Amino acid sequence: MILITGGAGYIGAHVNKKLHKEGFDTIVLDNLSHGHEHAVKWGEFFEVDLADSESINSIFDKFDIEGVMHFAAFTSVVESIEFPTMYFKNNYKNTLKLLKIMKEHSVDKFIFSSTAAVYGNPKKIPIVENSPINPINPYGKSKLMVENILKRESELKSSNFRYSSLRYFNAAGADPECEIGEDHDPETHLIPLILDVALGKKEKITIFGDNYDTLDGTCIRDYIHVNDLAQAHIKAFNYITDNKFNRNNNGNDFNNDSDNNSNNNFNNNSVFNIGNGNGFSVKEVIDVCERITGEKINQNISKRREGDPPILVADSKKAKNMLNWDINLSDLAKIIETAWNWHKKKN
Repeated sequence: MILITGGAGYIGAHVNKKLHKEGFDTIVLDNLSHGHEHAVKWGEFFEVDLADSESINSIFDKFDIEGVMHFAAFTSVVESIEFPTMYFKNNYKNTLKLLKIMKEHSVDKFIFSSTAAVYGNPKKIPIVENSPINPINPYGKSKLMVENILKRESELKSSNFRYSSLRYFNAAGADPECEIGEDHDPETHLIPLILDVALGKKEKITIFGDNYDTLDGTCIRDYIHVNDLAQAHIKAFNYITDNKFNRNNNGNDFNNDSDNNSNNNFNNNSVFNIGNGNGFSVKEVIDVCERITGEKINQNISKRREGDPPILVADSKKAKNMLNWDINLSDLAKIIETAWNWHKKKN
């Protein structure tokens, strides 16, 4: 049985559906501050906050939990800059509480929802796992703090703890069957905001900066379909379940990782980029949305936002090679089409 924290949210709900399609039983925990109970269509649901250790403990006492997939976190770069303490408390401190409870119940498998934000402003594109780590906002820093803890825990000689940290790029799209989709409140992600303009719910889309060093001056991001992202979690869980790691003298996993680099703190087999490998600018995404929806998307140019790197594009060969993971929906137009179908149904 897999416990999913934040399983009523966008990515967690899609992972929950994928797990059930592959025969896993699940328990979903969510405080519903950003998630939606109606998105939990599979497994057993508990409305609970990770800060409530007593309730979490009782759930671990009640169920035979094999592993945890951890999505419960605040994820807005802009909000993290305004409220950094809130982000460190929720994303880091509450994760420590969860890990402590797992340890007390001998649950030793953990899949962590991390982020490309740990890289900050990358010096080379595409980004590989041994690229310099230098987050430039509290959101990225809070995720990096958790990665450090996971690595240290896995290195303890007395520990059987195994984990995979999946560094997401931009999750996008929706369940092709339209059972679930992206439904944040307030919405902060580019594609659903553009689609709200197409639906007449918003007057225009704001572009934050058109003077970046890119072809059209707007930020470039790597968009990965949420179902491909969900599949990566299952592949990662199977990987840490099926593989017995050998440890070198430093305790690091040592399984022929071609990305090893002595300058990187994460030169082990537990960290994976999960992205499409293709970058699209904000203006390019707007153009594709116009083509898919048949609607004109009005635009407004504003100043750059603090904490936004110009370009983030993944090199995900490591996940493909080691996890046997593949991308099924790589075309941006197809990704946006699934999101558009969901938005039309939702509204």
